[in-house]
Amino acid sequence: MFSAFEWMMARRYLRARRQEGFISVIAGFSLLGIALGVATLIIVMAVMNGFRGELLGRILGLNGHLSVYGQTQVLTDFDARAETVRAVPGVVSATPIVEGQIMATANGIARGAVVRGIRQQDLAARKMVADNVRYGTLDAFTGPDVVLVGDRLANTLNLSVGQNITLISPKGNVTAFGTVPRLRAYKVMGTFNIGMYEYDSSYIFMPLEAAQAYFQMGPDAVTNLEVFVTDADRALAIGRDVQRAVQGVGRVHDWQQANSSFFNALQVERNVMFLILTLIILVAAFNIVSSLIMLVKDKGRDIAILRTMGATRGMIMRIFFLAGASVGAIGTFTGFILGVAFVYNIETIRGWITALSGVDVFAAEIYFLSKLPADPDPVEVVAVLAMGLALSFLATLYPSWRAARLDPAEALRYE
Repeated sequence: MFSAFEWMMARRYLRARRQEGFISVIAGFSLLGIALGVATLIIVMAVMNGFRGELLGRILGLNGHLSVYGQTQVLTDFDARAETVRAVPGVVSATPIVEGQIMATANGIARGAVVRGIRQQDLAARKMVADNVRYGTLDAFTGPDVVLVGDRLANTLNLSVGQNITLISPKGNVTAFGTVPRLRAYKVMGTFNIGMYEYDSSYIFMPLEAAQAYFQMGPDAVTNLEVFVTDADRALAIGRDVQRAVQGVGRVHDWQQANSSFFNALQVERNVMFLILTLIILVAAFNIVSSLIMLVKDKGRDIAILRTMGATRGMIMRIFFLAGASVGAIGTFTGFILGVAFVYNIETIRGWITALSGVDVFAAEIYFLSKLPADPDPVEVVAVLAMGLALSFLATLYPSWRAARLDPAEALRYE
């Protein structure tokens, strides 16, 4: 398609000579702009994918795909309801849960928290928590006065394993003098750290029977059943089957309903970031246009001589197309290498930046996760490469066409 002569001329025009230095500088900046645009787009898309995947995995790993609530504030006869739900095709497990908001206090410090009552065997089966117990052991998660506390909450309250934490419920006891907040001290038998700030800083697990007693629910009542299914993306369809199974005694919420606004916001942010970063590549492509137009004007005499020596308009167009496309292609593949290398070493690079600047560039308190996630999607990476190459090639068409249309007589007349 391209002759050796055309390749030779294109390479020659891209080399910098003293009188052509400015043009080559512009071409260099065009290459750098495309490389940075492609690399940034790959990095941002990978981080957004990783961020969504990590949040989704941790949220669903802890909270389940479906929740079955009672028609009133509690769900009674929960073991029978759980067996009914487990019989639904696609359901993996159904766990009775008692959940309530409380105030946790220790060593003169108070923080809001969420108590989740759960059986020891059910908590042990929940790998997101069981595999991330930092201090203590789940073997001690039994009895009326023990709790498992999030690691960050324990640090905030200056707690360690074996010490007591006092829980204060807003639903107090009614007395002749009014409502008195209900409070009780529990022993911290362990701490967990699942790597998500919201849970590590505000969740407390308690044996199910102890939670039923603390929230005065009775031994035959829980707040809800947490249901795990085989495929999170099919939770809505399986949820309809579960709803039919508990018709009249329960109502079903799926994880998409519970977190729809959050994940929709992530998707909108992802799309906007893709659009903004695409504009960076587009600006770099316009730099290729300007550098080639200047190159065409500077090489007017050379073009005229080549035409008089027998070069066709097609050859001239291909020479300048190769010159511009080379800049775009090299820039795109350089950006691909930089972006992929950055993605696979992103946590190491974050550590370097934090150590050099003294500023935590990914604070868990703000971004929910304790580590910066990155999950490059091969399809998206290929799409970014294709877009970078396409914009680079399109940017060369007009300058190349303009060079091919140059009249040799006019070019030599004004030299």
